[in-house]
Amino acid sequence: MPVSLLGAAEVRALAADLDMTPTKKLGQNFVVDANTVRKIVHLARVREGEHVVEVGPGLGSLTLAILETGAEVTAVEIDHRLAERLPATAAAHGVPDGALRVLDQDALRVTELPGDPAVLVANLPYNVSVPVLLHFLETFRSIARGVVMVQAEVGERLAAAPGSKVYGAPSAKAAWWGTWRLAGTVSRQVFWPVPNVDSVLVGFERAEPLGSEDERMLTFRIIDAAFQQRRKMLRQALAGVLGGTAAEASAVLERAGIAPTARGEELTATQFLGIARATSPAPR
Repeated sequence: MPVSLLGAAEVRALAADLDMTPTKKLGQNFVVDANTVRKIVHLARVREGEHVVEVGPGLGSLTLAILETGAEVTAVEIDHRLAERLPATAAAHGVPDGALRVLDQDALRVTELPGDPAVLVANLPYNVSVPVLLHFLETFRSIARGVVMVQAEVGERLAAAPGSKVYGAPSAKAAWWGTWRLAGTVSRQVFWPVPNVDSVLVGFERAEPLGSEDERMLTFRIIDAAFQQRRKMLRQALAGVLGGTAAEASAVLERAGIAPTARGEELTATQFLGIARATSPAPR
């Protein structure tokens, strides 16, 4: 039998049955609109037989839309009650045995998944969305593409290009792993409870990492330093990680072909990597 999706009334009924109220702490705003979850799955190009990892499945609205395609899903859920209930909800909606696996874990601590997921699809809480994305891309190299729903401000940062007012550390770090794009907006009215922030869909395609793992770690330290004091010139902002003084930082920047008077918001991820490669000896 075909997989059926959750409607608004059933989402509320499931929550009532579990005697739960969505919490701000866990960023729980459940999608109650079938068209929205189908749109997300369509944008992610989920195909039959693919292995999809979903973070924060909640009551299962998006989960069922992924499973509707004939894909397999590994869902990572931090709320024990929701993790325990999800398999029964899936079975009641026509999901075949073995198509859904649920991990009752904190997504930021997950280091192993069954199989090798090719796609990441998720409705991510705004307070952990960037750390979760970076953790999964770093840890699970089989993930080739995905679509995530995040707070609008976060999504705009992830997809921002150098020179943009919202370009920052998340933008540069995300670019290490591939290309990012804004894929659509989401009405507040498709959530229960209705959030007080706007949401967007962000799509990504993985590319080859720009450098080695050691280079990534150093590059990310440099990125963090550059944006912690984003109003300062790089020779000042990076002094702490490039030798200790502005003069030493300037020498590294010049070796990398970067003007010491530039600011972090002007640089691409590749240019930040160039700074890391120009450090000799290694920064403290």
